[in-house]
Amino acid sequence: MFTGLSAFPLTPLTDKGIDEKSFVRLMARLVSAGVDSIGALGSTGSYAYLKHSERDRVARLAVEHAGGIPVMVSIGSVRTSDVLHLAEDAQRAGVSAVLLAPVSYQKLTSDEVFTLYETVTRHLSVPLCVYDNPATTHFDFTDELYGRIAQLPHVASIKIPGLSADPVATQKRLAELRPRVPAHVTLGAAGDLAAATVLTQGGDVWYSVIAGLFPEIPIAITRAAQKGDTQTAQALSAQLEPLWEMFRQHGSLRVVAAAAEILGLASAPCLPLPLQSVTGDERQRLARVLGQLDLLA
Repeated sequence: MFTGLSAFPLTPLTDKGIDEKSFVRLMARLVSAGVDSIGALGSTGSYAYLKHSERDRVARLAVEHAGGIPVMVSIGSVRTSDVLHLAEDAQRAGVSAVLLAPVSYQKLTSDEVFTLYETVTRHLSVPLCVYDNPATTHFDFTDELYGRIAQLPHVASIKIPGLSADPVATQKRLAELRPRVPAHVTLGAAGDLAAATVLTQGGDVWYSVIAGLFPEIPIAITRAAQKGDTQTAQALSAQLEPLWEMFRQHGSLRVVAAAAEILGLASAPCLPLPLQSVTGDERQRLARVLGQLDLLA
């Protein structure tokens, strides 16, 4: 499940909690499109804002409605004891893998992060994807730490931030990392904007925000890249530039949440306060962009 396209859907909320009907609708879109895997409860799924019981419920819903597509869920939390409880719940729910970022309030050291992964992997029976997300965790992995963690049991993939849309730079970066990790550990794009480049320059998997709502074009990009058709993959990604521009300006979560609300796939507001989807003039701009890209259906 750590190759191809992994789609990360929203976890729509209402003032009463999880909007289960909306979440199931989003899952159905992914199943119908035929994504390679589903990353429920990622950052796009607002895992850090949900109660333990809500995360357990979403994990179960995701597995139940995945149509046999492998499901990965995040188990990140501030305390290691909570991470272990979330891992146990996820495995009982029947997930195919777990995703773990070094979530913290105090800035962590490299040794503390390694100990976190070492502890968690001792308690797993499913694969783990390392989630490097410095924009939210404020922790920067070193290449040496990637290598140490990649040697642990059950580690199967690394979700890498900051990869470039420049093919030469991305190819160089992936070439630097490959010798540091075992052959079975895949390297994936954490950002949508450079994903076409990553996939055509040797990356294994696209962990995608946009695919969690609009999977068809990301699937086409991924399949073109897998066939070695760099020109088509890059051209399809370039078509989405108006969305990429809004991602740069507002962040992907706020944009896809607003898009889901515009399409009636989630009730407004669908994000956990104080987070808010794109509003006002920018929301109208997003609606125009969706229309131009034929994404309003």
